[in-house]
Amino acid sequence: MVPAVNVPDDLRYTSDHEWVRVEGDRVRIGITDYAQDALGDVVFVQVPTVGQSVAAGDSFSEVESTKSVSDIYAPVTGEVVEVNDDLTDNPERLNEDPYGEGWLFTATVTAVGALLTAGEYRAATEA
Repeated sequence: MVPAVNVPDDLRYTSDHEWVRVEGDRVRIGITDYAQDALGDVVFVQVPTVGQSVAAGDSFSEVESTKSVSDIYAPVTGEVVEVNDDLTDNPERLNEDPYGEGWLFTATVTAVGALLTAGEYRAATEA
């Protein structure tokens, strides 16, 4: 039996497998447990630059694994205010703790893309 992926109820999700956590007037963004599992062992993470503008639905980063290189898409429109520089030296954090130490960046938000609830995301990944 395949173990169920972790889908925390307090987050919002994209159909491209990114998650969003609201933290006051900012959001923290990362990739989901489902995405990191599909990628396999992550060996490189390209994080955005502080001050960089991101647009909902646009690619802003890449993650390289032993299986492939995958684009990461912004779930919101806004400006990057903090990045997880730890991923440069420790890309495996995406595999080990995708909702904690494996976050990608924090941004201010001017617009939000189409986000799914945890239940909607579970249904989409279990189909």
